[in-house]
Amino acid sequence: MLQDLSHMDRITQLQDEIQRLLMIMSSSIAYLTARSTFLQVSQEIPITKQRNPDKFDAPEVFEANKKELVDDLIVKAKQIEVLIQSLPVPEPEEQQARPISRNLENEMSEANEEYTQAVDRAKNLHRQFSELLRTML
Repeated sequence: MLQDLSHMDRITQLQDEIQRLLMIMSSSIAYLTARSTFLQVSQEIPITKQRNPDKFDAPEVFEANKKELVDDLIVKAKQIEVLIQSLPVPEPEEQQARPISRNLENEMSEANEEYTQAVDRAKNLHRQFSELLRTML
């Protein structure tokens, strides 16, 4: 039981770390779209829109921030990888099914025993009722 709690703690921690990774990704996308400037990437496609200089970061600042965002993503991904590797190897399905199968067999056996007792009781009551009727007639 204590081991199961430990596994659940790791799973919860993994969920939290994945949530943080998604937040880093979301923040990265928001930063990259909000603080970049428009650059011409093809001679055939002209730039039709400009941003005010105070709305985008200087190229060296933008590059440094991009590197930091990538580093944050890599660190978080490695932390998640370590957590995943620390999770226990799942049991094969047949091992997981054995206790369930045993429980079902036990329950079936108990239900069968109860059914047999109920049938015996019904036969006994029928016999007693038949005797009572014969006595009365």
